[in-house]
Amino acid sequence: MTIGPKEGWQVYSSAQDTDGRCICTVVAPEQNLCSRDAKGRQLRQLLEKVQNMSQSIEVLNLRTQRDFQYVMKMENQMKGLQTKFRQIEDDRKTIITRNFQELKNKMDELQPLIPVLEQYKTDAQLISSFKEEIRNLSMVLTAIQEEMGAYDYDELYQRVLRLDSRLHNCMGKLTCGKLMKITGPVTIKTSGTRFGAWLTDPQASQRNNRVWYMDSYTNSKIVREYKTMDDFVANVVSRTYNLPFKWEGTGHVVYNGSLYYNKYQSNIIVKYSFETGRVLAQRALEYAGFHNTYPYSWGGYSDIDVMADELGMWVVYATNQNAGNFVIAQMDPDTLEVQKTWNTEYSKRNAGESFMICGTLYITNSHLTGAKVYYSYSTKTSSYEYTDIPFHNQYFHISMLDYNARERALYGWNNGHQVLFNVTLFHVIKTQDDS
Repeated sequence: MTIGPKEGWQVYSSAQDTDGRCICTVVAPEQNLCSRDAKGRQLRQLLEKVQNMSQSIEVLNLRTQRDFQYVMKMENQMKGLQTKFRQIEDDRKTIITRNFQELKNKMDELQPLIPVLEQYKTDAQLISSFKEEIRNLSMVLTAIQEEMGAYDYDELYQRVLRLDSRLHNCMGKLTCGKLMKITGPVTIKTSGTRFGAWLTDPQASQRNNRVWYMDSYTNSKIVREYKTMDDFVANVVSRTYNLPFKWEGTGHVVYNGSLYYNKYQSNIIVKYSFETGRVLAQRALEYAGFHNTYPYSWGGYSDIDVMADELGMWVVYATNQNAGNFVIAQMDPDTLEVQKTWNTEYSKRNAGESFMICGTLYITNSHLTGAKVYYSYSTKTSSYEYTDIPFHNQYFHISMLDYNARERALYGWNNGHQVLFNVTLFHVIKTQDDS
């Protein structure tokens, strides 16, 4: 309710709070009345003091409300900082760049609040201690900044790309090497049946990390695609392909955007384009056994195994003409035409798995516990040797082992677990004099 002055009286001061409620209203006779009276002068002086006090109360009220809002904001900021500082104390070196920048921004927001606290809080010692703590934390953040170097995310990302480019340039100077050691495995995911294949494209760019997943060794045409390895682990499927023909075995390969696989109940290799969803080529392998005629030791219609390495496309199989022993064929990836073959003396049925690295076929002696790389055949020298390179068959049964030249790793399907093995190769470094 508004209080109005009576006739002949004057409003000297009126203050309202933020909700519009009246705080103080002072009314008095007009100043020209009783002006010569001493009591009138005293009254005017008293009214002036009341007016000043009322104005001061109004200012103090507004400032107090403003300061209270600042303090509430400060409390919220401090709650957030408490969590961030605990993260710093746990491991300063692993703080990520964006969290660091966020801390710096919050520190900048806190700086102008310190004068408000000095007005609002009466405990000067606490405020001084807080200011000192802010200085110390600023020094810590500065030290972290110096330790981390440039903390701009985009700049760090560009540095990573430059280092990645230098690494691959260095890798490009490595000639094809001889397999010396297999370590691991690292379990990427647990899914599917006991048998299957998971693949990446060794010809893809470094930014293309798609994964393809083909569960089981027969009676299926479904291929699942994942955009990244993280999506594969999280089972976030980006696309599903329904192949025109069922596959046999697990010896598939993805090469330059196309899937190569053995057509069901045949010795035909099929080239299927993921981009167009069409079959680009088909070709039968002359005399090649199929449908468990010459499988690996674990069976599963694994007669024909398509591979890729640093030198191109390959396919291994066995024939009656070669007494059921391995035949290595180099294949044109466009036409699927066999360009050259090598006959080995190692029985296909006695092998657990095999893979190509730099034109050399490596064969394991079992698919079970205790398996090792036991035999190798070089297509460069057309010669073989017996080897003794053990590897850890962690889940006791391997139904796929495929080398990826881009990653320089072995992809494995280990009893329903998708795993990666690291390989150590003996390299000869190319120099400018050799080129």
